[in-house]
Amino acid sequence: MIFLPPGLSNGNGWSSRPAGILRILCGRCARLPMISIISVEAILCSALPRRMVGRFCRRAASRPGTLTESRKKSSSWDIAFNHFTIRLYFRWFIRVRNILVLWAIAGLIRPYRAPVSLSKKNKSYRYYIRKGSTTVVAQNQDERELLSMAAMVPFDDRANNAAEIDALDLGLIREYLKQVRSALFTEAATMEFLELCRCVNLVFGPKEHMRPKNVGLMFFNTEPRKYFPYTQIDIVHFPQGLGAETFTEKIFKGPVHIILKDALNYIESQVIKERIHKRSDRPEADRFYNYAFEALKEALCNAIYHRSYETRDPVEVRILPDSITINSFPGPDRSISDKDIQAFKLVSRWYRNRRIGEFLKELELTEGRGTGIPRMLKALKRNESPLPIFHTDENRTYLTVEFPLHPLFLEDAVEEDKTGQAPIKYRTSTAQVPHKSQVLEFCTEPRSFKDIMNQLGLKHRVYVLKEYIQPLVEEGLLALTIPDKPRSSRQKYLTTEQGRNSLEGKHLVE
Repeated sequence: MIFLPPGLSNGNGWSSRPAGILRILCGRCARLPMISIISVEAILCSALPRRMVGRFCRRAASRPGTLTESRKKSSSWDIAFNHFTIRLYFRWFIRVRNILVLWAIAGLIRPYRAPVSLSKKNKSYRYYIRKGSTTVVAQNQDERELLSMAAMVPFDDRANNAAEIDALDLGLIREYLKQVRSALFTEAATMEFLELCRCVNLVFGPKEHMRPKNVGLMFFNTEPRKYFPYTQIDIVHFPQGLGAETFTEKIFKGPVHIILKDALNYIESQVIKERIHKRSDRPEADRFYNYAFEALKEALCNAIYHRSYETRDPVEVRILPDSITINSFPGPDRSISDKDIQAFKLVSRWYRNRRIGEFLKELELTEGRGTGIPRMLKALKRNESPLPIFHTDENRTYLTVEFPLHPLFLEDAVEEDKTGQAPIKYRTSTAQVPHKSQVLEFCTEPRSFKDIMNQLGLKHRVYVLKEYIQPLVEEGLLALTIPDKPRSSRQKYLTTEQGRNSLEGKHLVE
């Protein structure tokens, strides 16, 4: 509460230079600790000169007269000043003296620096803090503490001054509490809405100026895109590759956790395919999928978790003939080196959206302990899928995770690329793969690895090596022409005498 000095007032209680008074008020507002100068609300107990209204206010108002305590009235004006707006509320309660009360709302990006002087020639700005009853310049340790306090508040845990409390949907909150089996679900039926929001930590501020937090709007508002543009997941299918003219897209919009679940359900039902591979050494068959769904799930959850909701870029899933890519903006923080990325050690030292991670963890979509990449690699290993490829730039402006197609489905990818339609081979089909005897029959003369791949009609080197060459070599049916240098460019493979006997006796069974 600030009392107007007598020297600033005239007969009406105000100076004849209202612009000067506003500059003084704005300067003092900006110097209050951790205050936004974007939106400052003031309550003024005084009469208002007509010339002040005509010069600064957006709408005309008649000059208020002297009112008694029993005839309370109020009015307000928006005053534009130096690219920000001050909202003044005028009320008359007493005749004793003029009282000015400033109510400053904290901004989203703090702290703010204020000019040392309001002179036109001033070019110096400082951080101001409140010590006791005095406003002083923050220096040394005080300034470091001020900056560290501001940096400790992630974006999703900040209050959103552009939204009201009624932007939070009670139905979505109760549905979430039911899903996570919270004890608040039964109490929410009789609890006041504001108290419920406080218990879930979705709001911030005093009762007179309560505002929802960003994480509350992301999860419990039916259209979070109003506050965070492009809060959505785009799934784009390119059946003939990126250069083709045809593609289909599916866009998921709504609360963050709902669009994440819907996108995962769509991928599992429309994209994931299964093949059954019978084995000769055991009665159980092997089941392979074109993509390890658990790995895709981890990557997509991480994209929603770690993306920036201040940028206008959606999370995009691209389905290509031979791979799936998941793009998010920005990329990993600079504390993760390129060497760590190549070694799949993407453990962040700080979290951009810690509250989002907490909610996703409650919904059992993430663990929030840096276990996403290890879980992804384990899922790929179980499915015998190739390792993922991480793409980013030097400035870490984006992150793309590429999942190559499983080798068993490469032939399908070639067929789909030619026709533009997926082949009719889904979850009940049995994989028809070349027999190992073809390799032995072909290698009665020394053959190179490339010749063997061409003979089998396969294009994935790792798959041919693992499924054909290595087993035959280990069984003694196939031999290397240069055994001392297995990786020699002149290396060839030759069927052994034992291999010839197995062909003659038909002892080799797939």
